[in-house]
Amino acid sequence: MNNKSIYKIFLTGGGTGGSVAPLLAIYDEFKDQDVVRPASSQFEFLWLGTKFGPERVMVEKEGIKFKAISSGKWRRYFSLKNLVDIFKIKFGFWQAFFIILKSRPSLVMSAGSFASVPVIWAAWLLRVPVLIHQQDIRPGLANKLMAPFAKIVTVAFEKSLADYGKKAVWIGNPVRRKLRISNFKTNESLPVVLIVGGGTGATAINELVKSSSNELTKFCRIIHVVGKNKSNLSNGLRVAGYEVFEFLNTEQMAETLNKADLVITRAGMGFLSELSYLGKPTIIIPMPDSHQEDNAAFFRNKKAAVTVKQKYLTADNFTHMIKDLLSDEKSLEKLSANMAQAMKKGANQEAMKIIKNLLN
Repeated sequence: MNNKSIYKIFLTGGGTGGSVAPLLAIYDEFKDQDVVRPASSQFEFLWLGTKFGPERVMVEKEGIKFKAISSGKWRRYFSLKNLVDIFKIKFGFWQAFFIILKSRPSLVMSAGSFASVPVIWAAWLLRVPVLIHQQDIRPGLANKLMAPFAKIVTVAFEKSLADYGKKAVWIGNPVRRKLRISNFKTNESLPVVLIVGGGTGATAINELVKSSSNELTKFCRIIHVVGKNKSNLSNGLRVAGYEVFEFLNTEQMAETLNKADLVITRAGMGFLSELSYLGKPTIIIPMPDSHQEDNAAFFRNKKAAVTVKQKYLTADNFTHMIKDLLSDEKSLEKLSANMAQAMKKGANQEAMKIIKNLLN
């Protein structure tokens, strides 16, 4: 006779990879048998996300069931797309409503993104507890729309406590625990530079790296993660010491980060939190005119990363910036030490305590 209590946990978010990483970090914690539950309990997970975003690949590789729902985005400027997306959001709401009504989850969690908004609204209407995580310094519109319906809003930065009032709890940003060795191979005879264009790929960065690859590979080995459906970037390009990937799974990314001497990235907080956890010297190129500029400023002010605006980058100064930093061991050590201290530690454990209370 099976007397186990079954808890159904819904995770939601997508469109980009930024809203996915913190939830995958929390999912890892659930695998510890004693973290939130007695042996007489078990958990089932379902992810509600977008049809064409990178999240499906990311979450299914972790063994999480995935369902796509309709999603739209509200633009804070005039656009005819807003008219169409209103109907997408409404349709997504009813899809989420009936999925939640049928499954009756114990908890729904989101770390932002417009894909989550109709899910959270439906969960609240059906009286399912909601947990929202705010990982960026600047609160996004999606989280502003969802926060009133949440029991708790966990935040990565102390500054965000003022944005969400009594519901807010400062925990830091959860980081994935998977640091297992994989079969991913790199040539370590030269410094390794990992360049990540984000889950959907940053075209400007990808093109910049491509145009710089011949010069860069004279003094370092480049591992370039270009984003979903962007591998055609390397068509016809054959440069020794330059490797292109659309996506690295968790184990591959962990192995690559362990070997990387320098990381170049956008300013998504999920990935930056992992870099802080590992104390990796980092160059940040934030997405122009976005919340990422606030994220980048935080690390710049902590002297934890080199930040540079995209509009000032050329293939020539990009190459020289990387070469100069790799040749300056003291600067690399200082960046590494400051990066390791930039973020509040213990977010995973604090998040699980809150989840345990919500479930009980």
